[in-house]
Amino acid sequence: MALKDKQFHFIAAGGVGMSALAKFLLEKGCTVTGSDISESKYVKMLKNMGADIKIGQKAENITPDMTVVISSAISEENPELKEARRLNLEVLHRSDMLKLISDDFSDDKDALFFGFSGTHGKTTTSGLCSYVLSKAGKHPSYAVGGFIPEIGDNSKFDSDKIFIAELDESDGTIVKYRPDVNVINNLSYDHPDFYKNGMSDIYKTFKKYIDNTEKDALLIINNDSEGCREFIKYMPERTFVTFGVNDANYTAKNIEFDGFSSKFDIYYKGEFKAQMEMSIPGIHNVYNALAVFAALDLKGFHPENMLEHFKTFSGMGRRFQKVTEFNGIKVYDDYAHHPEEIGTTLKSLSAYKGGRIVAVFQPHRFSRLQSLWSDFLKVFDTVDKIFVTDVFHACEEPIDGVNSERFVKELKHKDKTYVGGDMQAVAEKIYPELKSGDLVITLGAGTVTQVGGILKKISENN
Repeated sequence: MALKDKQFHFIAAGGVGMSALAKFLLEKGCTVTGSDISESKYVKMLKNMGADIKIGQKAENITPDMTVVISSAISEENPELKEARRLNLEVLHRSDMLKLISDDFSDDKDALFFGFSGTHGKTTTSGLCSYVLSKAGKHPSYAVGGFIPEIGDNSKFDSDKIFIAELDESDGTIVKYRPDVNVINNLSYDHPDFYKNGMSDIYKTFKKYIDNTEKDALLIINNDSEGCREFIKYMPERTFVTFGVNDANYTAKNIEFDGFSSKFDIYYKGEFKAQMEMSIPGIHNVYNALAVFAALDLKGFHPENMLEHFKTFSGMGRRFQKVTEFNGIKVYDDYAHHPEEIGTTLKSLSAYKGGRIVAVFQPHRFSRLQSLWSDFLKVFDTVDKIFVTDVFHACEEPIDGVNSERFVKELKHKDKTYVGGDMQAVAEKIYPELKSGDLVITLGAGTVTQVGGILKKISENN
């Protein structure tokens, strides 16, 4: 049965990932319904596009002709999911929905499916690729994990010949996809709740993923990532195209940083290809741009003709995104929640010439904090002041002894503070500590993103 012949019902349709898939289906001409516990900008967006989204989750929202879409966050006790099970309806995980969408491109020999994966950077690389091709008039379809500010969305059905997707490895569902172009940004240990045996489990998952792709599929990988280098050894039967700033097929040389921008030369097998300029900071964004350039170049898009669009890309929502400014204080927000991501983000701030760097860190998941405890303790040395909030549990049960109070006690930093409570309480405690010239960076995948907006409101009321 074709996608257009089905009615898709999204439980918790207002989530950023779920709303992206629902939006894509609406643009493709499918019938979409859904529910959520409250109104949100994503719910309003779907309603404005013609989706029937109910506020409140009830069994009566489910009808016998639906295909129900859920995420891992939906409990089996959810009344709508229970009713779908009772009616023996088709229930798709969010990853299965993305697979159905991507299969239309994988099965078409004239179409191109770009898949971006890895522990870090997949949102930015998939978003950058979508942005560049969109601005260049190539009409890509895409589904990525964050909003592209200049375009204003994170998914779009535009063309049935190009599809770009962020592929998530966190729960192993990456093995479901079959891209024509596979970009692996880096590999390091994360998601200890799923990968119980560390990197060996990650390598097994990625091997299964690559094994599912066609033998002539492009495999593009970061040769400067230790995990990626080991993975190449893990799959000697496949050929990889490498990128990096050291020994690689595509290399970035003569890198210059100027404030929060960068400039570098790109070489392919020793031959000069182009000079790249980026308006976002950090060496990690050099890697991100290099990965996208390689993918486009290898597929004949001549990215040297698209360099102006690389330069105008301002980053993804919640990826070093400027949130607000007040009283001479700048507030940025970043989704970084793994020690490597945090370290990379903070390193990119070394070019800041103003006052202090003030970090507000919300640990994400007890299991991640426990497994990477010592690594987290090492990454905040470059900031002038750090506030640590309570752990964002993400539906996990607390782990004895794994908490922010203990973390702050063990943190070897001259200016550290534990701030408990919700984000309103956190912002109220932080506000009196700030002064003109400070750059505040909120770090985490949870509710810490709210802090910048709350600080701004507090400033307006003082």
